[in-house]
Order: sequence, then C-alpha cells, then structure tokens
Amino acid sequence: MAQTNPYEVTAAEIYEIIEESPTIRTIRVKPEKPIPFKTGQFIELTIPNIGEGPFTPSSSHNIADEMDITIMKTGFVTDHVHKTNVGDRIGIRGPYGTNYPINDWKGKDVLIMGGGVGMAPTRSLFLSLLDQIDDFNSITFLAGARTPRDMIYKQHIDGWRKIDKVNFLRSVDRVPEGEAWDEEVCLITKLLNKINIDPKGNPVVVCGPPIMMKFGTMDLLKYGYEDCNIYLSMEKKMYCGIGHCRHCVIGEYYACKDGPVFTYDTIKNEESIWE
Repeated sequence: MAQTNPYEVTAAEIYEIIEESPTIRTIRVKPEKPIPFKTGQFIELTIPNIGEGPFTPSSSHNIADEMDITIMKTGFVTDHVHKTNVGDRIGIRGPYGTNYPINDWKGKDVLIMGGGVGMAPTRSLFLSLLDQIDDFNSITFLAGARTPRDMIYKQHIDGWRKIDKVNFLRSVDRVPEGEAWDEEVCLITKLLNKINIDPKGNPVVVCGPPIMMKFGTMDLLKYGYEDCNIYLSMEKKMYCGIGHCRHCVIGEYYACKDGPVFTYDTIKNEESIWE
C-alpha cells in the first residue's frame, strides 16, 4: 500500500508501554490519522530530534487507527525508544514493502516460526490470521527465545491456546537457575518434531535472528516444505525504507522495496542472505 509521498510523516502518541522482556518493549500508539497496512509490511518510526528506524507493526492489519510496535534495544534509536514515556509523540511514515499473501492460504495449515523479537512481525501475521480464522484449516505457531525472561507476549499465550484451530508451542534455549519454565527446552527448530502437518502445499513463515532463520529454513526443507512456500521476513538490513541507502541489498533485490517478505526460492541463490 504505497504512500503518495514516501517521506510523509504522521504524528502519533504513545498511550501504553508494555515491557515484554529486559530488552524488548511494545509501544502502543494512536496516530493522528489511520495508517492502513498489510501484515508483513513495515513502517519507519521517528523519535523527534534523534532519528528513525524501520520496524514491522506487531498488531493486526485490520486495525488502522492504533498500532503496536515491538522493539528490541539494539542501538542508538532503539535505546531512545526505550526511554519514551506514555504521552510522548513519535512520527510514523509508511507503510512500505511487501506483505504476506494470506488470502492465498485459505483452506491451508499455516505454520509460523518466530524467534526472539522475530515474534513481533509474526504476531501481526498471527493476529491478522485470527481475524479470519474460519478461512484456514489450522494455525500453528512455534515461538522461541534464549531464556524464559526473553520470551515475549507471555500475557497472551493462555488466551491464544484456547482458540480453536490454534496450536501454540514455545521453547527456550536454556533455563537459568531461578527462572521458572515448564515447556520445551530446545532450539526452536526442534519443535518441528512436535507438530503433525503435511508440508506439501502448505505455507510456513520464518522470522528471527539470521542464524535461526538459516537453520530453520534448512530444517523446513528436510521436513518437506517446498522452497516456494517458505516465507522469510528479511527486515534486518533495512534502514531508509525506500531503496536509497542500499543497506538492504540482497543480490539484485532491495529488502525494503522487493521485500521484506520473500519466498526462499526467490533469494536462495543470492550470496550472504543470512548475514
């Protein structure tokens, strides 16, 4: 959904802040005017007098007058996002990029793999799918994190698991002493052993740290998923959002303009796609 003016910024006010983990927070904002987007697309978030960065909304694309944005503290701009307070004003421009073709998935078993803050764009997808859940045969979400403290959206899990057609599995890499956890302790890719989905013709979405996406994709291919049905969110390298800075070049593609949603068959032969 292209903007007439790609540089146009819409002001928005933060009305709630949720501390998801020690390094990840969700800011909930009300823009001055609705910002329609399709799940998988991204926006540029501006902190006045500081800078901007690309982030994928973590809320349903069926809601345009409010937006959730889940952000990990990783650098200059994100550090300042983590210093914002309720009532502060930010700027949003966009949306930009490609989206998940969820209307093509009707009648299918949809699998989602979200690792770490990669659960943010996959939460948007998941919520958008729930809005029309009768269109799908099932929705399976595999969520991974380093430790229980790092697992985000904890407050929603019980409710999601009660929804018919939804299977929600979580794992952590390790459980430090003193942290409670009664679910799987393994790499997220090992959760594939816990599901029963016929991979032929069904879509799977992968989003997370590059190493998780690389080995997740390899394991999905071994499981039987076709490379044309493996959807990757390649947002890590983006910066300007409109193809000017060239930070996000993947071979002949720009992650911001041709992505960030790609099928694996499109980019699998490009060099350094996991870096």
